[in-house]
Order: sequence, then structure tokens, then C-alpha cells
Amino acid sequence: MTKKRKHQEDFQKVKFKVGKKKPRLENATDTTFKTKAIQIPEQLKEDGVLPTQNRKLNIKDLLSQMHHYSPGVKHNALLGLKDLLSQYPFVIDAHLSNIISEVAAVFTDKDSGVRGAAVHLLQFLASKIKAEQIAPFFPLVSAHLSSAMTHISEGIQEDSLKVLDVLLEAYPALLTDRSIIFLKNFVELISHQQLSKRLKSGEKLSWMLSVNPNRRVTSQQWRLNVLTRLKKFLQAVVDGSNEVEDEGLQEQKDSPHSVRNPICISWKVHANSQQHIQLFEYGGLRPKINSSFRLRSLASVMDSAGKGLSSAENLKGFIEIIVPLLIECWIEASLAQSAPILGNLLESESQQLMQQVLNIIHLLWKLTKQHDETYKMEVWLRMNYLVDFKHHFMRHFPYSLQETVKNKKRDSCRGNKNCMTSSNSVDHLLLNLTLCDIMVSLASTSTLQMDSDWLDMIRKFVTDTLQDGSKLSSKQVNRLLGVTWRLMQIQQNKVATEPLIKAVYTLYQQRNLLFPVRTLLLKFFSRVYQKEDLRTQRIRSRSKVLSRWLAGLPQQLALLGLRNPELSNQLIDIIHSAASRSNKELLQSLQDTAARIYDPLEGACVLLPAEAQRRLVQLVYFLPRLPAALLARLSRCCIMGRVSSELATTLIGILHMRSSFAGWKCQVQDNSVNDVDYFSFLFSTLIGFSREELTSLQGIRGKPHISQTQLSPVRLYLTDLDQFLHHWAVTEMICHSLSTIPSQSQCFDILQTGICKYLVGLVVIPDSTAGSVLCAINKLLDQACILSENLHKFLASCCYSLLYFLLTLDKEDAEHVQKRDMLWGSCISALALLPRLLRLMLQSLQVSRICREELPVVAQLLRLLMQHGQLRSHMITNEFLVQQIIKDIMTLKSGEVQEQWLTDLHYCFNIYLASHPPGPGPVNAVY
Repeated sequence: MTKKRKHQEDFQKVKFKVGKKKPRLENATDTTFKTKAIQIPEQLKEDGVLPTQNRKLNIKDLLSQMHHYSPGVKHNALLGLKDLLSQYPFVIDAHLSNIISEVAAVFTDKDSGVRGAAVHLLQFLASKIKAEQIAPFFPLVSAHLSSAMTHISEGIQEDSLKVLDVLLEAYPALLTDRSIIFLKNFVELISHQQLSKRLKSGEKLSWMLSVNPNRRVTSQQWRLNVLTRLKKFLQAVVDGSNEVEDEGLQEQKDSPHSVRNPICISWKVHANSQQHIQLFEYGGLRPKINSSFRLRSLASVMDSAGKGLSSAENLKGFIEIIVPLLIECWIEASLAQSAPILGNLLESESQQLMQQVLNIIHLLWKLTKQHDETYKMEVWLRMNYLVDFKHHFMRHFPYSLQETVKNKKRDSCRGNKNCMTSSNSVDHLLLNLTLCDIMVSLASTSTLQMDSDWLDMIRKFVTDTLQDGSKLSSKQVNRLLGVTWRLMQIQQNKVATEPLIKAVYTLYQQRNLLFPVRTLLLKFFSRVYQKEDLRTQRIRSRSKVLSRWLAGLPQQLALLGLRNPELSNQLIDIIHSAASRSNKELLQSLQDTAARIYDPLEGACVLLPAEAQRRLVQLVYFLPRLPAALLARLSRCCIMGRVSSELATTLIGILHMRSSFAGWKCQVQDNSVNDVDYFSFLFSTLIGFSREELTSLQGIRGKPHISQTQLSPVRLYLTDLDQFLHHWAVTEMICHSLSTIPSQSQCFDILQTGICKYLVGLVVIPDSTAGSVLCAINKLLDQACILSENLHKFLASCCYSLLYFLLTLDKEDAEHVQKRDMLWGSCISALALLPRLLRLMLQSLQVSRICREELPVVAQLLRLLMQHGQLRSHMITNEFLVQQIIKDIMTLKSGEVQEQWLTDLHYCFNIYLASHPPGPGPVNAVY
């Protein structure tokens, strides 16, 4: 008992008293810890800060619901995504990858509502996401789209076409980069491979149209839907290829008439050797290297699948598959029309299906023209498909509306031969023209005899369509002119081409043509003219219709004016091209219409934009004759400010080159510009105002338009700064033209006669005219020139009036201050060249006749004249006159306090005239 008690004592339970804490155990672990705040970056914050939509779901919640098994949840998630992204567009950039992957994944969803919501969301995203943003994720999108197009479910296939529509509208370039995959999908949507004994014999797999009775639409409607998308897809491929020609009127690759970009050269810069003219070989066109070797392009490094339809092999393979299927669709549609029709639906589908078949073939034909071996491709197409096309397509050509509508509608269209568009918007004329375009591309000059039967049908149809007077759209005209051009290339003799040109001219003569239509017709005629111009260098046989068209262009330009500047520009370009080729009919018509084109008030030369004005000014060089009446109009165009000063100087330079003073070694044109008329043009432009305008100025009195002084009979009319600067730029060019005339003395006599006849005796003269006259005198004056007394007095009065205006000019008058340097330089140069002019001006300074307010101005003028280095010797010669003027001033100011200006005048007289001998002083006056 004792041992047992001792053993229990070792493990006795400790009894605690009520209210006491339990003692800490010796082996207890300390679990206390301390914490500190951590700064979390913005992108690692909790989801609660993300924007939410009206159901309080953020972007992550909505994207996670896209994986839900319930179609309703996924449908609501798609709607919520659209709502959220429309409210918070910045979320798109932050979660673009997840959004694209989740939306693309539901392209193949089993529920039609989910797929429809996905299409609407994709359409919304396409308007918000740029092509470069979605490009990294587009392979995933295209993979899901391809999966949807080849899905076993008919509903998914139908909705995949809607997705395709959205992507073709927003991202055509990204979609066409994977053209081989999608083209195969298109084929599989309407056909299936024939698995027969041919497979065992080693022949290529053939395709045949498939019929699926489980679809909600008829087989023909389904094929129409697919072919419509295929046409859009191929159009995107064509638009994305830079080397493919535009249909209709674009030039061929090797055509010598390819458009050249002109280089604008500033001759003033090059004349001063400030910049050298760099010439480039081939004039900026693609160089043609005569070599049997061909460099491999970077695209050839890729395999054929990566190059898409840019590979001739891939294009041929696709044509071999799709064209037989298209012919089957055509046959099916044709049989449907010949059978009894119940209602209009089947007929509508048949007509649209035929249109899409031809559109697809036409686009494929255009793609064949981008390859280097175009001729071999055309031979291959002719050899494989010409027979089938003639048998099926040309069998009932041309196709008209009367054959396809119900009997009760025939009477309504019988009155209009070209009732081309039915209620289903099928353009029957465009259908026929597309067929013509396809067929004529298979013909050539070498096959003309074999194809004459169906080519005659096409030629007759084209001619009748052009001449029947119906209103055509630009698309129809473009296709029509393309076929016409091809027919003219196939048979190039005048007997065949003249009726076609005449038919096009009949369409051109229609009134109220649309601007795009008129533009297409102008391009067509211009192209025909250029082609004929090259040919007629060897065979002089011009088209009479084409000559009549060219002759009418200047009249059209004069009538059009500013009503359509774009069309006027096109007319000017064609006229310029024909004028540079010395087309007699056009030059004669241009000569007859020049007075209206260059009318200074309502002519095209002053109404059109600057670039068109420049081309019209250049046309003056090609005019056969420049009579006095036309030169008078051109002078008014130069001085009225309706054309820029640069264009005015260009026009003056062109007229100088046409004159007999241009320095030509041989006489280019006989009597194109009469010398008297040329001098009249130069003088009228130098004056800057017409006789009527100068007469009307004589009645203006007082400020702010008139500057007058009591010491000069000439009062100045102050012109606006813009008008002054324009006139001064023209004056410099006129002076340059006058200075290049060989006989300077005779030229000066003519100028002197004009000034004495039209300017001497006027009371009011514009300041720009006075400055221009002095500038011209300075330029032409030499030792052989003799000035009349009247001209001396007139120039002296002009000089003093200009100097008085400059000295009394308010410094705050910014508009007239900018005239100061030009006018001051002209006056000083004239006074330095003509000592008698300075003496006459000093003699006119009779201070006794002026008011006291003008005395400081006279004193300042004398001081500046004495200080000027060029006038120092002349002022010393006239020292007595200067001294007498100063005495008269002192007499008037006697008895008064001597002012500072009078002190300065005495000082300058003593320094420069009284105490110093004459010398070449370098000091110029600063006023």
C-alpha cells in the first residue's frame, strides 16, 4: 500500500482555486507575433476595385461564367460583357487577351442564342479594337472561325458566316493572310469530295455540290449565302494586293502611259547654285532590267500555303476546284428559271446566284493578272474553260429582265429597253457586263478569227448599251468601259475601234451625268488618245470622234468654272497633255476659248484653286497666238490679286519666253506675240491699276487713304499691305523682263512715253505705282537714256511725296511700316542716279508755302539726304540750294526758341557740306 501511494503522488492532480489564473507551463510555446503593412501595387489589388456592370459583376466574374454549362448563364455573361465594356472601354485594353479567347471559343457553342450574342459582342469589339491590337490574337480567332465553318452542325455553319461578315468588315487584311484555309472551308460548305473509283485510279479528287435537307434554308439559298461571302473574301484579297489592277481603266503593267509623278523644281534656287538638280534613271518608274535572271522575292522563301493566292500554283489549284462548282451552280440556276416558277423567291435566288458566280470568276481573273507570267495564265484559262463558258454562259446572252420576271410585270418594263434592276436589286446590266469582261479576257488578237462569233455578240451589246441613252451608274460604266477597252485592244484597226469610240462619245454627251461617271469617261478618252498618239507617229490616222472630243474640252472648262473643281482639274490635265503634244484641234479650241478661261473676273484661271491656276498659267505657253485682248486680260489677272504673286511672276516669265526678246537662236513661232502688245502688257502690269481705276482715285480726299503735302502736286493713295506686296513682287519680275531686252535705250523711251501719257498730270497716284515706276527707272537707266523735263518733274514730285509719307509714318502703323524699306530704297536709288532729279526736288522745297507743322519734316529730310553716302556728292553740288532752304526755315523760325530739330539740321550742314570736301562716305541714313 505504501509503494502504491508513493507512485500516485508523483502524478497528483493540481487543484486550482476559483478565480485564479492557470500558471504558465514550463514548456509552453510563445505564439505572439508582430505585423507590418505592405504596399500592394495597383494591379495586385483585390477584385473589389474592378468596375462592375448593373448586376455588380466585374470582368473576371463575367469571363468565368463563359465556361458555365448553362446556355442562359453564358448568354447573360455575353450581354453583361457588352454592357460593361461599353461603360468602361479601358477594360478592353487591360483584358484584351482573355476577352478575345473567351468570345472566340463560343463561336462553336451548341446554343444559337449564345452564338448570336457572341456575334453582337464581336461586332461591338470590332469598332473599339484596332487591327494592330488584335493582330497577335488573330490566329486564335481564325482557328475558332475555321472550326465553326467546318462544324458538323448546320446552325453553327450558318452563324459562322455572320462572324465572317464582321471580320471582313473590320479586319480584311488579317483575314486574307490565311486565305488558303478559308478558301478550302468555303468549298466544303457547299460541296463534298467524290470518293469513287477515280480515287483508286490515281486521279485528282473532284468535288460536287452537296445537298443537306436538314438546313433551315434551301440548298440554293445556302449556296447563295456562301458565295456572297466568298465574293467579299476574294474582293478583300484583291484590294489587299498592291499589284492587282483596278478594273476598267487602269493602265497595264508594261504600258508606256503609266502615270509619272512630276518633280516641282524652283528655278530661282537652282539658278543661284544653292541646290543641284538630281536626275533619277527611269523617271521614278519601276526599272526594267533586260536580263534572263530573276531575283527571288522574300515571299518565295515561304511555302505555297503561306503565300496564299499570291502563288500561281495555289491560285490554279483553287480555280480548278471552284470553277466547276460555280458552273454547276449556274446550270442549276438556269434550269430553275426555265422551269415553271411558283412565286418570286426562287427566281430572286437564281438571279442573285448567277450574279455571284460571275463576280467570283471575275475576281479570280483579276488575281491571275498579278503574276509575272500573265500570258501563260491567260492561255491556261482559255484552254481549260473557254468551251464551258461559251456553252453555258453565252448560250442565252444577253440576259434581260423580261426573261426572269412574272408575266404580269413584263408590260411595265416593256417601255424601257434597259429596265435592268428588279425588285430584288439584281443589276442585270452589270451581270451581262461582268460576263463580257470575263469572256473578253480569254480572247486575244491571235484568236480573233476563232472567237469572232461571240465577240461580235459582245461588241453589239456594248455598242447598243452605250448608245441607248439610259442612265448608268459609275460601277456599270466602269465595267462597260473596261470591256470596250479590251475589245479595242483585241482588234486595233480603225474600222473596229471607231464605232466603239463613237458609242462612248454618245454616252459622254448626255446631260447631268454623275461626277464619277464623267470622270471615268474622261479617263477612258484620255487613255485612248495617248494610245492613239503613239500609234499615229507611224500611221497618221486620227479618230475623228476623238478629235471632236478634244476640241470640246476647253469650252467645257470655261463653262464649268468653279461648279466642280475636281472635274475642272481633270479637264485641265487632259488639255495640258494634248497641248504639250501639239494637237491642232485642241490648240485651236483653246485659242478660241482663252478669253473666257482667263477672264479676270469670272474665268477659271481666277476661280479655281491654286494648283489648277498653276496648270492654267502653264497652258499659256502652248497658245498659238497671244493677241492684245488676251494680254490685257492676263495683265488684269496679274494685278488684281486673284492669283498669287508667284503665279503672276510665272505668267510674266512665260510671256517673256514667247516674245521676240527671249533670246532664241531660232524663231519658234511666227508673230505669236506682237512687240507693241508685249510692251503694253508689261507697262499695264507695272502700273498695277487700270485707267478706269486711276480715274476713280482722283476724287478721293483726306486720310486715312490719302497722304498729301503742300510742297508736291502728287498725292499718294495708300494701298493695303497685301496689295502692295503683291504689286511689288510683280514689279520685280517686270523690271527683270525689261532689263533683258537688248536695246535698253529704246525700252526706256517706250517706258518714258507711257508714263508721260498715262501718269503725268494725275493728282492721286497709288504708293505702289509710284514705287514701281521709280524701280523700273532705276533698272533701265543708263548713260544713253535722256529724260524729258515733264518726266523729271513728275519723278521729283513722286520722290518727295513718298519720302514725306515715310517720314510722317506712325511707327505703330504696322501695315504701312513694312513698305518703308522698299519705297525708301527706290527713292534714294533714283536720286543717286539722276542728279537733276535731286536738284528739282530741292528746288520744290519752298518752305514759305508750307505750314509750320511741316517744317520739322523738311528739316529731317535734308538731314537724312546729307547723311546718306550715295547722295553726298550731289548734296555738295547743291550746297547753295540746301543753304537757302535752311535760311528760309530760320527766317520762319526767327524770334522763337530754337528747337532741337533745327539744331540738328545746322549741325549736319556744317559737318557734311560746309566743312568737308566731297568723298565716298560709307554712312547710310537711318530714319
